[in-house]
Amino acid sequence: MNSCQESPLVGIARLASESVPLVDKKQVVYFEIETKSILNRCSNTEMPFYWTINPYRGCELACKYCYARYTHEYMGMEDGEEFERKIYSKKDASRVLNEELSAAKLRNRPVAMGTATDPYQPAERRFFTTRSLLEILALRPGIALSITTKSDLVVRDVDLLKEIQKQGSVHVNISITTVKARLARQLEPKAPTPKRRLAAVRTLAEQGIPVGVFIMPVIPLLTDDAEGLNEIAKQAKAVGAGYLAARPLFLMPSAKKVFLPFIEEKFPRLRSSYRKLFGSSAYLPEAYGARIRKQIDAIRLRHQLASRPPEEFIQPPISVPQQTVFPFGSEVHAS
Repeated sequence: MNSCQESPLVGIARLASESVPLVDKKQVVYFEIETKSILNRCSNTEMPFYWTINPYRGCELACKYCYARYTHEYMGMEDGEEFERKIYSKKDASRVLNEELSAAKLRNRPVAMGTATDPYQPAERRFFTTRSLLEILALRPGIALSITTKSDLVVRDVDLLKEIQKQGSVHVNISITTVKARLARQLEPKAPTPKRRLAAVRTLAEQGIPVGVFIMPVIPLLTDDAEGLNEIAKQAKAVGAGYLAARPLFLMPSAKKVFLPFIEEKFPRLRSSYRKLFGSSAYLPEAYGARIRKQIDAIRLRHQLASRPPEEFIQPPISVPQQTVFPFGSEVHAS
């Protein structure tokens, strides 16, 4: 064999290459992709969940800062923008999840949905993959579920959230980086407006579903001013949010390739500042994080918001064998 010949695709990259386009929209192509597992083990023990579920690969919301763009690299796609242009729904997701639960894989451990891609992105209106998974979870007692999303489509599934809540627990995290509509559209081109997200918070709260707001990420020099952060909290409280959490921006290499050119094009005055902030690291200096934490603590106190969701439904501790770490295992949603 020629030593320069490319190696054949394997694993998820092979499955992606074999997927046939189902819908070819103007800027986005939808696929279905085979999957062997829906529950992914979270290897980060600091996270408040044990399993993650991501109904889709890729995210059409196209948030410029999204750290999860690197997940498409597993499928042989190095262009960070393919993450928002090629969307894969996990085929037979509900059947696979039901089989995993039948094998007692859940083990009464908290489950987080939407840790890498938004479960209520536009593709959900076509595939209903997220809803199909909730239908399975709603049949199981003792589920402790959290959902993170930027979309008001989540209110469609209030009926299933209530069913899960009857015999376990559920809470919804609505991600809002700014309440300034124009800035939100620049940062998150295809996400519902902040106004619609706040309306979703109100609906969920009125329906008795615990709901809070995630200011994730807090973006230096764009969304980190005290007045802007306070306004998010003020409006969140007014519509019924029970808690508020925040985390500063971090830029994985794949995200940096998209976000920094975006900053240079739309906010050229910030070019040198961002080169300095992220020139040698994906993370901001600890002093910056400490300042944001202090600001958020004061804002929460001012508006009487908790720092975390209500306590999860807790089962007696049980022994769980060591599980396989899956590709999305250590991810936390930021897009």
